[in-house]
Amino acid sequence: MPDRSSDVLIAVCTYNEAANIETMLTGLRACVPHADLLVVDDDSPDGTAGKADAWAKTNGRTRVVVRENERGLGGAIRRAVEVAVQSRYEFFLNLDADRSHDPAALPSLIVRAQAPDRPDVVIGSRYVEGGSIEGWPLRRRLMSRVVNGFAVRWLGLPVRDCSGSMRCYRVSALRRLNLDELRNNGYALLEELLVRLKQVGATMVEVPICFTERRLGHSKLTTREAVTSAIAITKLARSREK
Repeated sequence: MPDRSSDVLIAVCTYNEAANIETMLTGLRACVPHADLLVVDDDSPDGTAGKADAWAKTNGRTRVVVRENERGLGGAIRRAVEVAVQSRYEFFLNLDADRSHDPAALPSLIVRAQAPDRPDVVIGSRYVEGGSIEGWPLRRRLMSRVVNGFAVRWLGLPVRDCSGSMRCYRVSALRRLNLDELRNNGYALLEELLVRLKQVGATMVEVPICFTERRLGHSKLTTREAVTSAIAITKLARSREK
């Protein structure tokens, strides 16, 4: 990895995001110019990693990691967390690569993390006052609310949005986890991280964000992935009760 030049690492996990990656990285550099950037790509056949590499050569302070023969958002986020912990950053941020998350919202998460109460996790939330979703039909909005509320109650989390990936973590809190014990390679890792962090005493707060439906590319959240995540959440809830 290039010499660390910041206390902040921002990760973008990708699979077939060639249409979005350069715009996303440019936005991140503009909105959080002091941060180091990390792209974790699941060996995308559309050339996402190549585009990210080309961008990095021109702009610097960006690392591209390709996970060969591996798939899954959860595994990619776990790899990014490992980099943040091993390199001893102060803050680790993550967001979706498809431009559903606006990079301009990240500074507010960092500012909140630096507040006197020093929360360990700051969640960019769709479901607190001021948060919103644009571009989703009513059916998808209702489904998301129901599923997310179910997960929050079952897992006993002190948040309203446990399934969104735009977050700022204090790396000292992540360091208290045994990353090898994280089991979920899919979307359910987002909930699992919060459960494990709560178990080690981490504090969590939320700030409102606007989530916008992707304009380019295709969603990776298939029906099969949704069912897999629901099963994983149920297992997490049962393990929490033991």
